[in-house]
Amino acid sequence: MATIHNPILRGFNPDPSILRVGDDYYIATSTFEWFPGVQIHHSKDLVHWELVSHPLDRVSQLNMLGVDDSCGVWAPCLSYDKGTFYLIFTNVHSFLGMFKDTPNYLVTAKDIRGPWSEPIYLNSSGFDPSLFHDPNGKKYLVNMLDDYRTYQTGFGGIVLQEYSEAEGKLVGERINIFRGTSSGGVEGPHLYWHDGYYYLMTAEGETGYGHAVTLARSRSITGPYETDPMLHTLTTRHLEGYGLQKAGHGSLIQAANGRWYIAHLCGRPLGEHKRCILGRETSLQEVIWVDGWLRAADGTNRPALTVEIPDVEGAQNGNDLHEDFDGEAWSIHLQSLRAPLVERASLTQRPGWLRLYGAECPSSKFYQSLLARRQQSFTCEANTKLEFDPRHYQHLAGLTYYYNTQCYYYAYVTRDELLGRVVSLMACDYKVGSMPIGAGVQIPAEGAVWLRLNVDGEKAWFSYSLDGTHYDRLGPVLDATILSDDYFQEKGHCMFTGAFIGIACQDLAGDGCHADFDFFDYRELEA
Repeated sequence: MATIHNPILRGFNPDPSILRVGDDYYIATSTFEWFPGVQIHHSKDLVHWELVSHPLDRVSQLNMLGVDDSCGVWAPCLSYDKGTFYLIFTNVHSFLGMFKDTPNYLVTAKDIRGPWSEPIYLNSSGFDPSLFHDPNGKKYLVNMLDDYRTYQTGFGGIVLQEYSEAEGKLVGERINIFRGTSSGGVEGPHLYWHDGYYYLMTAEGETGYGHAVTLARSRSITGPYETDPMLHTLTTRHLEGYGLQKAGHGSLIQAANGRWYIAHLCGRPLGEHKRCILGRETSLQEVIWVDGWLRAADGTNRPALTVEIPDVEGAQNGNDLHEDFDGEAWSIHLQSLRAPLVERASLTQRPGWLRLYGAECPSSKFYQSLLARRQQSFTCEANTKLEFDPRHYQHLAGLTYYYNTQCYYYAYVTRDELLGRVVSLMACDYKVGSMPIGAGVQIPAEGAVWLRLNVDGEKAWFSYSLDGTHYDRLGPVLDATILSDDYFQEKGHCMFTGAFIGIACQDLAGDGCHADFDFFDYRELEA
């Protein structure tokens, strides 16, 4: 018997949509502005998970140029019917102010690893779309209904509309089947058929510390739906100080062994401000049916810190990564911002190295030359080696600790008019930039530079080396917790991603520069 220690998908893997096809299990999660879009993990036993696909890997499927921070891909839904995988997703263009632009699309594939089809547009009435394959042969789309009117709540309920596969579009009238409960913020719908009932699983309480999973059921797909007498199938809103917080946005499967499991998002806060620098993560736990309603296996509605999986051996996977750029493609764990790198990166110009061609600044919502992976452990170390010959201060390249265009840290090599080539440090704290060590530290005019980032809970710091052995600290200890949704929430703004660590190159003059990276290494020191 194996023991799962939640979360199972650590570090910025929110809004899980879990699916079983035969003996295979899949979980799709949101990627927001990171490209390629949607992460799909695969498992044979619910314990060992491998990232196997980013289905939205072409601009023709997913165009996110210019979208705001935390826009892009929200809440994908993965399903399967008669030999075909279906993936529904929202490509959010804007969500600031009263309005949200939320076009919803469908792509399909015969193989989970692709290729995936060009998208079919469905609607734009709200986000979190989900496709339900009714046992009667019909297909239905459900999504939350967005309401821009300031005298309403913004969450207008869950709407249902039939999808015609033959016509490739929604048909008939949309019906509001569930307006939510007193918890408010009803979203994240999934429909299930079980024991003569249609079950509607939703997320409520919005996606912070008041988050919850709510279940309702009806004999008819169009309702009326009665709500679970316990109100919340799963929540931590009443469990301050519990190890997993923000529990909500769940999806359901029956495993091959006949047991039922729910995958749901969660967060693990740090420090007195309770900030989740790893973002919203995915947990898994067993649930049971009690009098026609779902309960946690222990009979409560709280998430499980550990879960026993029978007939499985071995421990959960680690998340270390060593990318030496020797192959034809870089690791699937590395993503760019909003668009593919295409001509801004090359693995062939200098074999064994990744060449990044300088592009726009770290605050750009268009073309950045940045390649990064999500932070998945509170304590970790990242390293890279680069060769870079900047001609002036508008040429930069280095190692970044990145949340979004408004919050990041950056250790980089550039050229100063007085000091020559330097290694320096940049910080951006809620749109306010600073240079903690001024012009930086003078280094030789040529030669490789090694850069290192250490993160230990709430603290982070950079170091540099000129020989790959002896490292010197670069600047002060930094506050890692500003790279979090919660930091923005304190400022009165909603964000939904997590901290990334990566490599980057900027050419702010547009006169041509590039940096060569020999490797990128990420090592977890504890979970």
